[in-house]
Amino acid sequence: MDLTSIRRDYETAALHRADLDADPLTQFERWLNDAIAAQQIEPTAMTLATATPDGRPSARIVLLKGVDAGGFVFFTNYLSQKGREIEANPNVELVFFWDKLERTVRVHGTVTRTSREESEAYFHQRPKRSQIGAAASNQSEVVADREVLEKRFAELEKQYEDSDVPTPAHWGGFRVKPETIEFWQGRRSRLHDRLRYRRDASGAWVIERVAP
Repeated sequence: MDLTSIRRDYETAALHRADLDADPLTQFERWLNDAIAAQQIEPTAMTLATATPDGRPSARIVLLKGVDAGGFVFFTNYLSQKGREIEANPNVELVFFWDKLERTVRVHGTVTRTSREESEAYFHQRPKRSQIGAAASNQSEVVADREVLEKRFAELEKQYEDSDVPTPAHWGGFRVKPETIEFWQGRRSRLHDRLRYRRDASGAWVIERVAP
């Protein structure tokens, strides 16, 4: 298989320093709204990269469920591989890719758990079958076959047929507090625009252009 000839020249837009809001979270919300308006498939999908304390990395796709002054929020099983790695090493990276807009956003930061109240409030907003799925799955653990999962799901579906599903103790949210946020806009001839926010010694955001 020859992949060397597969390429695309980006020419949708440009990104200038004057285009950016002083607050990277406000800027991110602008771009996220653009992705939603462009009918990007799964606009909130993001790659979450974690690592063990000795530097062994892993990555997967998760869904962003909130952006606020504290950072980027997602929910998961705390006992999953990503949950265990975050507890051992809270440094993570998030990557959003919106191909229709030829844009990427990278976020580096540290993670803390959301409050239990916040986790439970989101859990009970989810469709009931999604709640049952979260309770039925011991995420990242080896299972003999799919029937094991389907049997457990059916048992819980019957158990909670006429009642609320309690939020599992091992399930909840994480919030990524950003230390750097980079906005990437594809340009012609691979001279892409990369503008990065980072905090200076005083904690204020500084914006700088990075070579592509």
